[in-house]
Amino acid sequence: MKRTRIGIVGDFNPGYISHRETGIAVEDSGQRLGIAVDYQWVATDAVASDGTGMLTAFDGLWAAPGAPYRSLDGALAGIRFARERGVPFFGT
Repeated sequence: MKRTRIGIVGDFNPGYISHRETGIAVEDSGQRLGIAVDYQWVATDAVASDGTGMLTAFDGLWAAPGAPYRSLDGALAGIRFARERGVPFFGT
């Protein structure tokens, strides 16, 4: 079975139902496509402080719902990273 890694750029908050459901949606989509999906939340403030190098580990990126982000600059850097490098990207 093919594997893919998805980075979810956002600040996970278990109080947001959309955040709790994001992982379920990613996993369900992978199952329907016959792809094993590993996903990881990537905090916006980590992207802002450490740079976008950490995003190279992912095959695709998702800008998570639930603004405000801890770092709008980090969220925008993740979006820019995907756009400029042709990385598959989904935003909600």
